[in-house]
Amino acid sequence: MDRQIKDKIQLSLLKKRPEVKVGDTVKLSMKIKEGDKSRTQMFEGVVIQKRGSGIDSTITVRKISYGVGVEKIVPMHSPALGKIEVVKRGKVRKSKLYFMKSRIGKRALKIEGIEDVYLTDEAEEVVPAAQTDSTEHATEAETEAKTEESK
Repeated sequence: MDRQIKDKIQLSLLKKRPEVKVGDTVKLSMKIKEGDKSRTQMFEGVVIQKRGSGIDSTITVRKISYGVGVEKIVPMHSPALGKIEVVKRGKVRKSKLYFMKSRIGKRALKIEGIEDVYLTDEAEEVVPAAQTDSTEHATEAETEAKTEESK
């Protein structure tokens, strides 16, 4: 019985996030509270590890900042995490990229088979194609009518 209650609570707390894989380059929008003010800080790096499942899932993101390696362990469904944007998708053969820690310079963030991808957890409004087509035809018809009148 307790397990069912816990599962219901967890389902209500889960957020819709894009599929993040090890080797992806991601931009994290972190909400930081300092005193009574809050701000959003961007953190861009390579996902070197995924751990856990459900509401307990976390990712470890690594970047090089001024020659120093910085890692953040971020809970995927934390309220402090504003949004996740997957910028590039890398092709890797391992589930944990701990070997990236020993790399220096340009090689520190190099992953093979990178392809540009843009995935985000924000909902985008898509205008249906039927509405756009009718407005385009109306403007074309109006321009044709104006050109015939001028002749």
